[in-house]
Amino acid sequence: MNIPFLDLGAAYRELKPEIDAAMQRVLDSGWYILGPEVDAFEAEWAAYCGADHAVGLANGLDALVLALRALDIGAGDEVIVPSNTYIATWLAVSAVGARPVPVEPDPATHNIDPARIGAAITPATRAVLPVHLYGQPADLDPILAVARQHGLAVIEDAAQAHGARYKGQRIGAHADVVCWSFYPGKNLGALGDGGAITTNRTDLADRVRLLRNYGSREKYVNDVQGVNSRLDPVQAAVLRVKLRHLDDWTDRRRAIASAYCDALQASGLVLPHVPAWADPVWHLYVVGALNRDDLQARLGRAGIGTLIHYPIPPHMQAAYTSLGFAPADFPIARDLAQQILSLPIGPHLSTEDAQAVSAAVLEATF
Repeated sequence: MNIPFLDLGAAYRELKPEIDAAMQRVLDSGWYILGPEVDAFEAEWAAYCGADHAVGLANGLDALVLALRALDIGAGDEVIVPSNTYIATWLAVSAVGARPVPVEPDPATHNIDPARIGAAITPATRAVLPVHLYGQPADLDPILAVARQHGLAVIEDAAQAHGARYKGQRIGAHADVVCWSFYPGKNLGALGDGGAITTNRTDLADRVRLLRNYGSREKYVNDVQGVNSRLDPVQAAVLRVKLRHLDDWTDRRRAIASAYCDALQASGLVLPHVPAWADPVWHLYVVGALNRDDLQARLGRAGIGTLIHYPIPPHMQAAYTSLGFAPADFPIARDLAQQILSLPIGPHLSTEDAQAVSAAVLEATF
């Protein structure tokens, strides 16, 4: 048996004629930076997300960085971030000279716990940056409420949440700005790096458009110190094709997640918890096990690929030793990192392979 964690090539093989035609369209156009293909994807992505604006960028980290810059967040400021997240969330805050202030997750959902945010707010706090981890929305209403109470911006990291819904509304325009990654392994993934922001705020969309293009609206006229972070037209064309199939692919992910939940009830593992108000898109299917490393090794010997998202919390990374955190400062994030395991999931995982994964997990846990 050989079941990879994710087969990236399967998405291309399924849509090969459409993707090849879209890429050829860009090559024939002679327009290789920004232009009509990027404009079209931005309009389609904004409409899908229920947002007024979308701005295509080079990658998801740049989306976070430029969102922070557009809000004039920088040196001397603090931004509240989850203690349990991929390090890119923290890196973006550091990149603008601000300080990441970690807040522990809800142990049930693994997303930032809104009840803990208030205690982390100081006079230096400028924003809250929740992450919709594993494709499940964070609890936005109380996050937005505490932010409004203190006059803070809210920036959503939706890198794993393409198409997810919070209380019936798609992620994409709840907060001041929402940041996206189109890394190949995402639910909506390009054939290389890509990213975007969505927002209902025209001022922020205009600011990010300015910043992404050297701070220039007119060639050789630079209004601010910007960067080069532009979504490539070839990637935009690929994303336009895949966007047409995203909802169908999400339904396939949901079917696999449902099958796992049913099959693994007696496994003794901690299975994902989905609040009534959340409609996740199952970017990842993450279980918890006290003997995680042993379980992963057993599944590996059975030919099943698994991953750990993420094995080292940001506060324990060498990159953040300067902040002076001890592992025990954020025990929930620390303990999750020692117990979580992501099982194979994706729109191209067959029903038979999902059943085989469940059977192997049950065999490994009994």
